[in-house]
Amino acid sequence: MKVNYSLFKQVFSRVLLLGFTLVAFVVLSALCAVLLPFGASAQDGEAGIRAAADQVGGYFDTGCDLVYAIGAVVGLIGAVKVFNKWNAGEPDTNKVAAAWFGSCIFLVIVATVLKSFFGV
Repeated sequence: MKVNYSLFKQVFSRVLLLGFTLVAFVVLSALCAVLLPFGASAQDGEAGIRAAADQVGGYFDTGCDLVYAIGAVVGLIGAVKVFNKWNAGEPDTNKVAAAWFGSCIFLVIVATVLKSFFGV
């Protein structure tokens, strides 16, 4: 009688993976159960929300500047692609130019609207 070792390897590897996953889950659950009470501290909910809003507001201008920079890079890449298509004489140059220009305008408008929406 011939034994199929490939099937045995597949089953053994799945059982081994399941065992390691179960052990990792138990260890992490125990770690959370032990360490969670030490990290929990009672504070006023309004103060926590206000502190989070202040922290996010501090990063908002930087994030908008990042969006403007991404828009500039996307605009330059689009300009090069449209220029190459235009020089090659491809017929869909206008469509590609409109798509790239529209994506850059969208990025600028989204950043501006988000600034005005959040009052930053």
